[in-house]
Amino acid sequence: MDWQEISGNWLIIPDNTMGIVHFLGGAFIGTAPHLTYRWLLEKLAEAGFLVITTPCLNTFDHVAIARDVLNRFETILDRLYYRKIVTNRALPIYGVGHSLGCKLHLLIGSLYEVERGGNVLISYNNFPVNRSIPFAEQLQLTPTFNLKFTPSPEETNELIAQDYQIRRNFLIKFRKDTIDQTYDLHPVLQARFQEMVSLQVLPGNHITPINQEINWQIGETFTPIDAIAQWFKQETTKDLQRLKQELILWLNPCYKIADKN
Repeated sequence: MDWQEISGNWLIIPDNTMGIVHFLGGAFIGTAPHLTYRWLLEKLAEAGFLVITTPCLNTFDHVAIARDVLNRFETILDRLYYRKIVTNRALPIYGVGHSLGCKLHLLIGSLYEVERGGNVLISYNNFPVNRSIPFAEQLQLTPTFNLKFTPSPEETNELIAQDYQIRRNFLIKFRKDTIDQTYDLHPVLQARFQEMVSLQVLPGNHITPINQEINWQIGETFTPIDAIAQWFKQETTKDLQRLKQELILWLNPCYKIADKN
């Protein structure tokens, strides 16, 4: 499958589209999500989802980012309908976000009237600047320039609790993730849509979604180096494989995933 760039978005169009995924990545790594999250997004496309990922430059005004990525997503969706690349306007649309991308989808679902079949929120992060950007404290940027995210973490939680409209949500937390706030988000969403919110804790850490599967080619003779490479591949990709399985099965519980890698 080939990536295409249209209207500031990157997308993959599968042969038989069963749904649309709008993916938003984390701070900094979300500026080129078709590269940083390539393996995971291509697996979603192989499972039948038209993947649209919108790059976003990280600024401190998260409402402005949310508005911008939503506008670009709706622009490309209109173009796909107009060109009849997508002919079924009833296809479900799912928001999938990682880290900051979760917050952006939550803001979109709270501030704007959007139709979504559900949202997948991976490694939700809503910390202030000095926790979200590891080097902020060392550079002493926060006290000098009074840098703050808009809305603040407290304002974001209040907004979600009062106005978030996406009923079906799948929250994913990794066991070794030290900057994850999924446990704080979970009760807020459950208070709004108790029967429609699920939480899954998976092995991995905050950067698991951007891992890439290593394609190691074995020569005619299997060598010790080949054995080490195969072990390394298995250890570094098993968490990514588990994430892919849980994500696809939530999006489509009928998908036969057992024999697909």
